[in-house]
Amino acid sequence: MSKVATVRSTLPMSACLDGQHMKAPHLLCIGGVDHSFRIPFLLALRDGGFRISAAGAGDPSPFQQAGIHYHPIHFARFVDPLSDWAALKAISNLIADLRPNLVQCFDTKLNVLVPFAARGHADVKVVSTINGLGWLYSCSSPMALALRPVYRTLQRLADRWTAVTVFQNRDDQAFFVRHRMVGRGGNVLIPGSGIDIERFERAAATGPSPAELRRTLGLGTSEVVMTVTRMTRQKGIPALLEAAALVHQRRPGVRFVLVGPRESEGPFAVTQAEIDRHAPYVLAIGPRSDVPALLRVADVFAFPTEYFEGVPRALLEAALAACPIVATRMPGCTDVVQDDWSGFLVPPRNPRLMAERIIDLLRDRIAAAALGRRAAQLVRTDFNLEVTVARYAAVYDNLVRCSTRNGSSAPESTLEHESCAPNVTQLGD
Repeated sequence: MSKVATVRSTLPMSACLDGQHMKAPHLLCIGGVDHSFRIPFLLALRDGGFRISAAGAGDPSPFQQAGIHYHPIHFARFVDPLSDWAALKAISNLIADLRPNLVQCFDTKLNVLVPFAARGHADVKVVSTINGLGWLYSCSSPMALALRPVYRTLQRLADRWTAVTVFQNRDDQAFFVRHRMVGRGGNVLIPGSGIDIERFERAAATGPSPAELRRTLGLGTSEVVMTVTRMTRQKGIPALLEAAALVHQRRPGVRFVLVGPRESEGPFAVTQAEIDRHAPYVLAIGPRSDVPALLRVADVFAFPTEYFEGVPRALLEAALAACPIVATRMPGCTDVVQDDWSGFLVPPRNPRLMAERIIDLLRDRIAAAALGRRAAQLVRTDFNLEVTVARYAAVYDNLVRCSTRNGSSAPESTLEHESCAPNVTQLGD
């Protein structure tokens, strides 16, 4: 029986508690500009019996095409108190209008805003997913340093109205516990956001062929090192450019292909001039919708992040494509790559060692292929969409059961938070 089938079998139990028939639980999922990546996750939950609505700052058209009710909400990615206040009111109004049983939120800012927005609705249970610590802990600017204690205070307050906090990696979970940023609401570990393996493989097979991509990108027969990420300093692009220069000195035929947005990244973006200084062995092609096909062109996947990630989707997709990986030893990356077993790990901001490891993989293709196969198997086993959906559905189902058992109109302080928290080992291991 598949994991999604297991999810389906649990739903009638929560929908018919004590013989009383209820409607299928209604889940409102709120995310940022990249929220469309979660559409397969939401569709799988819908197939499992949940009623699904979505809201966020991203493009509504992918949700409309998938038949998911979508509610646009604007909130600034960067610090903007006026915009944040407007977003808080918009989310609160949306929750009041939809009256969902459950609200799932992703994004550092939303994990604070959404619990505050839901605080007046005792029958609405908020599940917050910590998908990385983000810019706040990845940047050492004066503003970031000043905001950290503010964020910790707000997160502690938000936890009062958060039923369960989900962590994508153990480092973040330990950080929140150490700083007392999770309280009576349960906290669980669910690695990553889930990869729809069939959809990924179909996109790779039906996309442009490697030969066509090499021709259109002007790569010829060159060896290709690829990264897929935002073109920002926190994502390690300056270090990768330095590594590219070192590789070029020893293997002049290697081309580096940078996939991801730059213009939308505001003050954190690397400049076009910085990239242009490394022409012609570095090619930045911007955001792409054919990443699964592009990964078939890559001989090595480099992930130079200095960011406190959750579990990076780009890294999971590269692993699923069996690309030999060199990544930095950062939270989230270490959940996917085990050094010298499923790839190589190097310290962040160390272009020399990153260049060495890239060259090692290009020189020994047999060993590189073995690393890639192990990484692919890890993703298929631990990070596939069916497993992830089953883990989240267990959290949601438990909250619906507890809410029904305690009475949806019961005051928040009377709810049995500890008994409603799923077991960490069951969900994360």
